[in-house]
Amino acid sequence: MAIQNSVITNPGAYVALRTLNSINRDLDRTQNRVSTGLRVASALDDASNFSIAQGIRAEVRSLGAVTQGLNTAKGIGKVALAGATGLSNLLTDIRAKLTELSNEGITTAQRTVLQNDFNKLLSQAANFITNATFNGKNLIESGAANVNTLSNLSGSTLTLSAKDLRTLVKSLAGAALSSATNAQSVISNEFTNLQSTVNLALGSLGADVRALELQTQFLEELTDAQTEGLGNIVDADLARESARLTALQVQQQLSTQTLGIANQRPQSLLSLFR
Repeated sequence: MAIQNSVITNPGAYVALRTLNSINRDLDRTQNRVSTGLRVASALDDASNFSIAQGIRAEVRSLGAVTQGLNTAKGIGKVALAGATGLSNLLTDIRAKLTELSNEGITTAQRTVLQNDFNKLLSQAANFITNATFNGKNLIESGAANVNTLSNLSGSTLTLSAKDLRTLVKSLAGAALSSATNAQSVISNEFTNLQSTVNLALGSLGADVRALELQTQFLEELTDAQTEGLGNIVDADLARESARLTALQVQQQLSTQTLGIANQRPQSLLSLFR
């Protein structure tokens, strides 16, 4: 049986102190949630959910790295596509010059002027290829290699296919145009080969870049879904926590007063000795 009238043991004070400590712990926990915005900020809050959340965070960060790689690959593909497109547009003018050069009725002086124009167009074509470089990669340059890019966390890849346009431009630039017959032969051979390869490059690069864009969009949506799921696990409901914080602050004040009253109880025994 508990001793109620003692100056050594005060059960009421112990009860009040335990209640106050419990309220203070709840108050600290709620204040942490309000300040961090997290319901689960560490393993001490909820070991299993914190472990799950850490796994999701790692996956989200990894998805971000994959997306960054895809964006870099898209830059390489788009720049190469721009170079191939510029070259494709230039082929119209090159074809016109070759047609003029295949005319037997032009004079030697006119042929010289046309050849100079033709050479300048080929020089511009070479510049398009040179400038189609992004992050040190050029998919339409001589000796270019395919670019493989990680597309997901399972290790799958997407490929940007390289097309050597430089060699064919050089071949066209070095073709003999000294006569109408030669010019006509160049149209049928070197020019046709270049035009065909440029068209293949446009189709291939366009499809490859489109695939990269679709995969990037998917990963962004997947990352958003993962982040939302993570929030459902660890985020605090601040409206609820605010209401709880107010309630706990009131409880803390009342518990402190109760403890003070309990601590005054032994003093009432002094009146028995007067």
